[in-house]
Amino acid sequence: MVIVMRIKNSLLAEKIVAELLNQHKWLATAESCTGGLIAATITDVAGSSGCFGYGVVTYSNEAKHRLIGVSEESLSAWGAVSPQVAEEMARGVAAVSGADIGIAVTGIAGPGGGSAEKPVGLVYIGMATGDEVQVVKNNFSGTRQEIRHATVEKALSMVWAYLLG
Repeated sequence: MVIVMRIKNSLLAEKIVAELLNQHKWLATAESCTGGLIAATITDVAGSSGCFGYGVVTYSNEAKHRLIGVSEESLSAWGAVSPQVAEEMARGVAAVSGADIGIAVTGIAGPGGGSAEKPVGLVYIGMATGDEVQVVKNNFSGTRQEIRHATVEKALSMVWAYLLG
């Protein structure tokens, strides 16, 4: 299952890189639960250096705050896995990098770490484009790797949909 997801994500990344280059746009990522998989999927594509310059793994709350400006208040009030933090992550990475599109993910990939309120598989994906921010709540299932690759697929799908207008 993970191999199929990787192939699908790779094909989508090729389309995204081609379209980013065509539109002269830049993409940046801020990743928590995926640990850099979105950036790796994009940079696996030859020519991606022409549209991708920044990818940060902000696994800890400290990294979210220090590297991309997520407020300590939001982290304290809502927790790292929240729509508020996903939005701030997306806005923050776009601002720090100067990218046209900032994509951010924060969630619980498991197998542990979940709760009744925030179960394993809960992932928020934020996408900042100019003054607009979209945050999508996802409830994925499967193994840790399946959840992480499903998150990559959804994040890339959001970028692709935005590029297509």
